[in-house]
Amino acid sequence: MSEDYYKILGVEKSAAAEEIKKAYRKLALKYHPDRNPNNKTAEDKFKQVSEAYAVLSDPEKRQQYDQFGSAEQFRQRYSQEDIFRNFDLNDILRGFGFSFGGAGGGGRVYSDGGRRRTYRQMDGDPFADLFGRGGAPYGGPIPQAGQDLEYNLSISLEESVFGAEKKLSLQKEDRAEEISFKIPPGIANGKKLRLTGKGAPGSGGGPPGDLYMNIQIQPHPIFNRDGNDLYVERSVRFSQAALGTVLDVPTLDGGTKRIKIPAGTQNHTKIRMKGYGAPGLKGAAKGNQYVKISVEVPKKLTDRQAKLIRQLDEEGL
Repeated sequence: MSEDYYKILGVEKSAAAEEIKKAYRKLALKYHPDRNPNNKTAEDKFKQVSEAYAVLSDPEKRQQYDQFGSAEQFRQRYSQEDIFRNFDLNDILRGFGFSFGGAGGGGRVYSDGGRRRTYRQMDGDPFADLFGRGGAPYGGPIPQAGQDLEYNLSISLEESVFGAEKKLSLQKEDRAEEISFKIPPGIANGKKLRLTGKGAPGSGGGPPGDLYMNIQIQPHPIFNRDGNDLYVERSVRFSQAALGTVLDVPTLDGGTKRIKIPAGTQNHTKIRMKGYGAPGLKGAAKGNQYVKISVEVPKKLTDRQAKLIRQLDEEGL
């Protein structure tokens, strides 16, 4: 196997252990011999993904593999026995929903629907029994993972910024299931929130699928959100923009903050309120709140106002 173990499992080099495990499980189900009887290509793929997982699931082996940079170089230093040491087929079969107990002669007894099957790792080949070369071949129904489900969830802008605890009643087959979950602070519009194991039930002992919440943020009457930043619009009179003033600006938490409008502020100026935006996810920086200033131009003037403005015009203002 000269390929890269990470590429074999379809994960990045920075992938977490749980991501590697999930990728392996998906591929092992796809290429399992019960799904691909007498299929040499599938058998080779099953061995490939199992070898990759045997290395990458072990922190010490993974660290050593990362130093070599490729499966080919790694296997020049480590035999198959070394690679699969402390990793036997029990770990593989456990992922398919089997229960087991000890068996004589170094084997394992697997219970599947009332039937008992024995597996032995023979002569350094961890796949001998699985592919029918060590006695009785592996058999029985293959557990199927449940289907992933999606749900469009509308939340308020406040919930997207500050987080919230939600309850949802979903109809699954012939029953309603109530699900409690948390909206993480800072989640953005269009993001997916995964609830592990809350999807459709599996079959044959397989695990349930996941539930994905498609986040849709409802429009707010005052605030707009762009990324982690919040925007609010405020207007000032021409004289206030020219001379400067102070404004009480609403914040999303229901409070207000007084800000200074500098003299000479122009139309469409944005004034930053640092740290009053949405929190960042996964270590991202917290956003800000911006006040968009619009300068009002009066549609009607009194005679006195018109006279004063003419005087200002004569002064070049």
